[in-house]
Amino acid sequence: MQTSTPTSTQLYEAIYVSTIAPELAIRSVADIAGKARIANQIKGITGLLIFDGMRYCQQLEGSQKQVLSLMEKIRHDPRHINVEILHHGELADRRFKSFSLGYTTVADPEVLERLEKLDGQAAIQAFLALLSHVDYA
Repeated sequence: MQTSTPTSTQLYEAIYVSTIAPELAIRSVADIAGKARIANQIKGITGLLIFDGMRYCQQLEGSQKQVLSLMEKIRHDPRHINVEILHHGELADRRFKSFSLGYTTVADPEVLERLEKLDGQAAIQAFLALLSHVDYA
């Protein structure tokens, strides 16, 4: 039996949680998201950024090469600390087809704190459950 190996053009996703750098003004996050929308569109990346005032949770989807490259950039971005990748792997179909980067906030900081403790399929399920409670369109 032959197993498939992801190629750089297959649809791929990553979900991570990180903490905002202490010196970064919270009001700048929406501006950062606006700039990321443009960059993501150029790279064929779609996804959703959720911010709770302290933590970011982001789901990225696109080609494996582009998603992994962006994740590496985020890992080294001084605006993020404690970057935790909760899940990454092949994706059958885009979850966010209508925009390059949706952005929303959640008022309850415990939501992303709980999500941060998960990984793999449990992280995906918690992320998807979260979508029904946020307005990201």
